[in-house]
Amino acid sequence: MRYGFTTGSCAAAAAKAAAFMLLTGREKTEISINTPKGMRYQAKLKDICRGEREVSCAVEKDGGDDPDITTGLLIYAKASYLNEEDTGAGKIMIEGGQGIGRVTRPGLDQPVGNAAINHVPREMIQKEALEACVAAGYDGSLKIEIYAPRGEEIGRRTYNPRLGIVGGISILGTSGVVEPMSSQALLTTIRLELRQRRTYGYHYVAVSPGNYGQDFMKEAYGYDLERSIKCSNFIGETIDMAAELGYRNMLLTGHIGKLIKVAGGIMNTHSREADARMELLAAFSIKEGVDVSLVNAILDCVSTEEAVLILEKSGKLGPVMERVVTRICDYMEYRAKGRMEMDCILYASGYGELAKSRGAEKWFTLLGQEQAQWI
Repeated sequence: MRYGFTTGSCAAAAAKAAAFMLLTGREKTEISINTPKGMRYQAKLKDICRGEREVSCAVEKDGGDDPDITTGLLIYAKASYLNEEDTGAGKIMIEGGQGIGRVTRPGLDQPVGNAAINHVPREMIQKEALEACVAAGYDGSLKIEIYAPRGEEIGRRTYNPRLGIVGGISILGTSGVVEPMSSQALLTTIRLELRQRRTYGYHYVAVSPGNYGQDFMKEAYGYDLERSIKCSNFIGETIDMAAELGYRNMLLTGHIGKLIKVAGGIMNTHSREADARMELLAAFSIKEGVDVSLVNAILDCVSTEEAVLILEKSGKLGPVMERVVTRICDYMEYRAKGRMEMDCILYASGYGELAKSRGAEKWFTLLGQEQAQWI
């Protein structure tokens, strides 16, 4: 599969090209940089605009075979002269312009108020711009402004608003390279949200695979799932990170179709990793004495809602779900190696709450208080 290049690599390449064209007066249509991963990036330049005091150009983001929302976005850099008395000789001032988000909450890579250009891309931009200065024999100072005209529109469709980054995209990347179909970006985001929450002093965290059941959580508990940490299918990794960051309590809320897998010790709930939904429901049903004919019917079900309906008709839905929730908490605590207390609320479409762990009651007060703080 084909590798791509990060927004950080695009910004660095555009910055190098803009600086070179400003300082030499010569136009370039391509530029090459070395990424932190060691791969050479040969970037084609677009929308070149040259003047005596400033030059701008763009590099089109190419995510390779990774499904990336920023693929096709033009990342611009504008290079302009600075007075030495403002910055000192040989300095590069980096700023974020149109379409680059601004940090509004603590706990992120950049301090509050800064443009969301992370530290590795900043180092890349500085390095490449200085290379252009050396190549041109220039020892003065430059201002490099990174911007993306469509960044604000695209930024609204990323995790940025949840993280407190407003007004656009982030310039990201630690390796400079986008690995195809990588889950690393999502795991990085989960860690970032967990770490940010800890900076606010919270020792407890509500986690959910997604917003499925958001209306149920609002109506039943007055809690907006948008305030929880979205762990997608990475339940095990999220537990690992939360424990490492010092959390003491975790509440996992989710749909039976996803969380029944955790009751079998399956900590990555993506269907390509494992399924066993019906086998697990059948096993718990047998433990609660459900008739063998109904257990066989559960094994033939396509969806967990079908299985829940069968259990409801058997009169054993409550006991089976309580056993499922207990086992989910057992496996979560085992994964956390005793470092966190675990609770779980389990629900299903059309049924609402199926079961909750014994310690879940205390969360209603905690979540209610927290929700009020955000209003």
